[in-house]
Amino acid sequence: MNLDFSNITIDHLVTHWVGNKSKDEKVKLSDIETDIKDDTLDLVTRYFFSAFNFDEHFVFWHPVELQMNEVHQVVQEIFASKKNFITQSKSIANLLYQYSNHPKIKGGELNIAFFSNLIAGEKKVQAIGIYKSETQLPFLKMQSTKGQYSIKHETGYEVDGIDKACLIIGNGNTGYNILLADRHSRKEEAQYWKDEFLQVRPMSDSYHFTNNILSVAKNFITEELSKYEVSRTDQIDYLNRSVEYFKENDSFNIGNFQEQVFNDAEIIEKFQQFGSSFTAMNNLEIAETFDISAQAVRKQQRIFKSVLKLDKNFHVYIHGNTDLIEKGFDESKGKHYYKIYFENEQ
Repeated sequence: MNLDFSNITIDHLVTHWVGNKSKDEKVKLSDIETDIKDDTLDLVTRYFFSAFNFDEHFVFWHPVELQMNEVHQVVQEIFASKKNFITQSKSIANLLYQYSNHPKIKGGELNIAFFSNLIAGEKKVQAIGIYKSETQLPFLKMQSTKGQYSIKHETGYEVDGIDKACLIIGNGNTGYNILLADRHSRKEEAQYWKDEFLQVRPMSDSYHFTNNILSVAKNFITEELSKYEVSRTDQIDYLNRSVEYFKENDSFNIGNFQEQVFNDAEIIEKFQQFGSSFTAMNNLEIAETFDISAQAVRKQQRIFKSVLKLDKNFHVYIHGNTDLIEKGFDESKGKHYYKIYFENEQ
C-alpha cells in the first residue's frame, strides 16, 4: 500500500505520561488537547511518521474473540465518534499502564493523535496514531545576547528517534491496516507493546508469506542441515538457490520451490518436517502459493550469508557453481583445505 502524508492534518492530539507499573510509577492524564505551534507542526509530523516500515502491515487479533481486544474496542469508538476523544485517549493510556510491568520498561510521554487526509493507495482515509516517547537526549543551545554568546543545555526527543509507534489506518468496514515501529523490538521487555498492549499480528499478505517462508528456508539450511552430513559449501549453495528462486519468480509455489532449491527427495522430506515444527513453534503463517514480495526478498537477502569462513584467515564468498570447489584433508600438515577452480582473476 502506497501512503502519502504530504497533506495530512492532525485533528486531535492528547499527550499523557505513562510510568512503569512494577515500580509504582503513575499515569499522568491530560484533560485538554496538546497545543502544537505552527512552526513546529512539520517536525511533529516527521516525528510521528518517519519510523514506520511501510512494507510490513499488521491487524488486531485476540486468541478468543476480536471484540475482547481492548485497544481495538477503543479504536472503534474513536472512528465512530471523536466527541469523547480525550476520554478515549485516557482509556488507551490506562491500558498501556496495565501492561507496563517489566522492570526495564521506561516511563514516557504517550501521544495519541487523530489524522485526516492520509492518502492510502488512491483513497483519502483517516487514521489514529499511538506513540510512546521514552528516550530523552541532551542538546546544546547557543544564544547570542548583546554581542555575547551563552551556551546552555536542554533535554528532548530526537525528531527521527521515536521509541514506539502504531498507526491504525481506517479501511471502512474491512477492519484496520496497522503499521508498527519499535526501536527496542529485539529486547525482551519490548514485547509488551506489540503482543500484550496492542495485540496485533502480521497481516496475511505477500510480504509476510514471503518473509516467513524465507525464514523457514534459512533456518532449515543453516541449522537443521548442519546436523546431517551436508557440507558448508552445499548449505551455501542451497541459500543462494533460495534467494535466486525468489528473485526470478513473481509467484511462489511450495512444490516448485522444493524441487528447484533442494532437488533431493530425502532433503525435501526433512524440509517439510522442519517447516511444520518451526512454523508452529514460532506462530508463523505459511501459504503454499502466493505473490512474491520484492521488498521482503530484499530484507531477507541481507541475512542470507553466502560466506565460507575459514578460521580467522580467509572469507570465501560463494555465489554459485559449487562444483568448482573441492574440499580435502592434507595429512602431512594435519589441516583441511579447499581447492577452487576459476578461469579469470579479477
